[in-house]
Amino acid sequence: MELIITEKDNAARRIADILSGESASSTRRNGVNVYRWGGKRVIGLSGHVVGVDFPEEYSDWRDVEPVELIDADVEKTPTQESIVAALRSLARDADRVTIATDYDREGELIGKEAYELVRDVNEEAPIDRVRFSSITEREVTDAFDNREELDFDLAAAGEARQTIDLIWGAALTRFLSLSARQLGDDFISVGRVQTPTLRLLVEREREIQAFDPDEYWELFADLAKDDDAFEAQYFYRDEDGNEAERVWDETLADAVYESLATTDATTTVERVNRRTRTDSPPEPFNTTQFIRAAGALGYSAQRGMSVAEDLYTAGYITYPRTDNTVYPDDLDPETLLDEFVGHYTFGDDAEALLEIEEIDPTEGDEETTDHPPIHPTGEIPKKSELSDDEWEVYELVVRRFFATVAEPAVWEHLKVVAELDGEVSVDLPNDTEALTLKANGKRLVEAGYHDVYPYFNTSENYVPDVAEGEQLPIVDAREEQKETQPPRRYGQSRLIETMEKLGIGTKSTRHNTIEKLYDRGYVEGDPPRPTRLAMAVVEAAEEYADRVVSEDMTSELEADMTAIAEGEATLDDVTEESREMLDRVFEELVESREEIGDHLQKSLKADKTLGPCPESDHDLLVRRARGGSAFVGCDGYPDCEYTLPLPSTGKPLILDETCDEHDLRHVKMLAGRQTFVHGCPQCKADEAGEGPILGECPECADDHGGELAIKQLRNGSRLVGCTRYPDCDYSLPLPRRGEIEVTDEHCEEHGLPELIVHNGDEPWELGCPICNYREYQARESDSGSDLEALDGIGAKTAEKLADAGIESIDDLADAEAEAVAGDVDGVSEDRIRKWQAKA
Repeated sequence: MELIITEKDNAARRIADILSGESASSTRRNGVNVYRWGGKRVIGLSGHVVGVDFPEEYSDWRDVEPVELIDADVEKTPTQESIVAALRSLARDADRVTIATDYDREGELIGKEAYELVRDVNEEAPIDRVRFSSITEREVTDAFDNREELDFDLAAAGEARQTIDLIWGAALTRFLSLSARQLGDDFISVGRVQTPTLRLLVEREREIQAFDPDEYWELFADLAKDDDAFEAQYFYRDEDGNEAERVWDETLADAVYESLATTDATTTVERVNRRTRTDSPPEPFNTTQFIRAAGALGYSAQRGMSVAEDLYTAGYITYPRTDNTVYPDDLDPETLLDEFVGHYTFGDDAEALLEIEEIDPTEGDEETTDHPPIHPTGEIPKKSELSDDEWEVYELVVRRFFATVAEPAVWEHLKVVAELDGEVSVDLPNDTEALTLKANGKRLVEAGYHDVYPYFNTSENYVPDVAEGEQLPIVDAREEQKETQPPRRYGQSRLIETMEKLGIGTKSTRHNTIEKLYDRGYVEGDPPRPTRLAMAVVEAAEEYADRVVSEDMTSELEADMTAIAEGEATLDDVTEESREMLDRVFEELVESREEIGDHLQKSLKADKTLGPCPESDHDLLVRRARGGSAFVGCDGYPDCEYTLPLPSTGKPLILDETCDEHDLRHVKMLAGRQTFVHGCPQCKADEAGEGPILGECPECADDHGGELAIKQLRNGSRLVGCTRYPDCDYSLPLPRRGEIEVTDEHCEEHGLPELIVHNGDEPWELGCPICNYREYQARESDSGSDLEALDGIGAKTAEKLADAGIESIDDLADAEAEAVAGDVDGVSEDRIRKWQAKA
């Protein structure tokens, strides 16, 4: 029997279909899918099914000093026992084993882990490796016809990263958390790649906070050519001879405006320049450029890559983790284009491209031999077979390929320079004699690749055809006062580009690193903005151990791991070097442990402080109950027991905005990637109570006369509930935000008035609260998460997992998703293993 091992179950299913001609059947072994036909079996892992960790004796944070972790042994243990048991069971009977995991550093390591699990129970069977860049019939068949050996050097590079990240992350996290007395769910997370990335965001935030804007003015005039008016802008030559539009002197700006706004002011065209510009098509997608393009469509880096990986597994695009920007020689663009001819969305564009006399694809600067740039395969899905997100990302990949084989676009540019007629009564900069205006027009002459790739701006700017010496009247003038702007925050795609430039992380890990920063509460919003906790952690590291946040350190280790992959260094040498590096870091840290702890504690307390307690001389802080829920409590506890509730959903983030009445800072709640402003907790608590009566309670009106009323709870939640609570706990949820209007229209079925929520421009017609809740339940039942199908996962837990990006059973089986699930409140590693076994 031949055993084939893939990285995930959906890849196993597809490879089985390809190799069996779709005749494979599915069985279960230890709760894991196994696909079989003839003498072959295919099993999919869930990413890493073996993890690295320290021995059990190092697990107690209070008994083991963090520095002891640096030289501690690292051992491998199964993290998904059901899959490991199924794999070993199948491997015992195998007379041939083929590893078909993804072909990159991480995939090779997963393959090596499978290799070792097989060898534990079967020392005789030959073990082959197959490699492919797309899960298509052609590539998979070719790969199995040309089997290779496992690349142990490449796997060792992945293993080095795994071990080094464990040692650095565990030792530093434990040290800072213990120093700051932050244990349990509130531990301070530090990572070899995570923390230098966070420093980039913190440094940019410092620049923004320190930015002092300068005022300047820009001046515009509308010039008339016959019945056409077009905009021109005042400019002058600066001291370096460059054209400048910003006027820094208000007096000068006002004087120029007065000259332009003079009745019957005219100009004479002094210069007309025409030129054409070739607009070259973009280069093929590598991972970073794909994330950038997907980000422009509104996808986070994590979500964009997740969708791309699903499309790859389904066989529709090539492997999305690649640095390559040069198509391989064996890719025939015309053959691939021909596959799209006749397609209802892409067919016309494909035919037009095939009419080009000579198709010569663009190429970038990076050429590697592992995977080609991201491009579509010849297997084309129907739109109905994909989700909306999958289709949008698939179309992006298809159209990028189309763009790379399309012709350049051609723009025509027209620049008109005109001088104000008459004498100028103002001293112009640098002894300029004439007040000059310029107008820049552009027109798309040949659309070229823009016809097939509509993601770039093709807006035109109209300027009429004028001649030198022509006189043009000014029909309007404007003076605009502006301020210089601080540097922009890094968007996710720009942050990934910067990480790539600095050598922080790899193409496979950068988007996950950013997601971890969100999960740890270090950043919020999009573009990501560092929280006060993030600022405090980076400040402490900079002051007492700068190498922890240095991109030089992490890029140096990344280079060492690349050397392992290329056979120029060994796993043991690199891990030993990293331990020595960390030893030197701890020499600095241990000497300053008390100062670091004080700094972090003060910063963390400031990050939790809302303002004065109304019943004592202490401050109110955001605190956590033993069950993990957040609330507002007095810093003087137990002498003062004053508390205020907070919403049960999400993590609290304290804002700079302060309540005028209570002098308390406002609170925002982070629920996954979603946020909502709770506001002043005291105001929310004071607003609690019953509002208007809506009608009879369907549960107890007949027996006890209960009625339904709009209620606001002290934590800010709103609902329709029975007035007899707690004797009757019938309730219906209402939106947290917006003014609720009770209309005169009544529901024929329930007799309750229809409600309208005013929150923004468009009012939301909520209707009857009972009918609305029924419709919501029906929608959730039809399109809800299939996670709820597993015993032990209720609706609330499924919602929390979905907020973290885990929306299906397949997601939960993913190794990266497993790590994310472990960070969700109330989800333990034991629960994850049980769910995966049931799946």
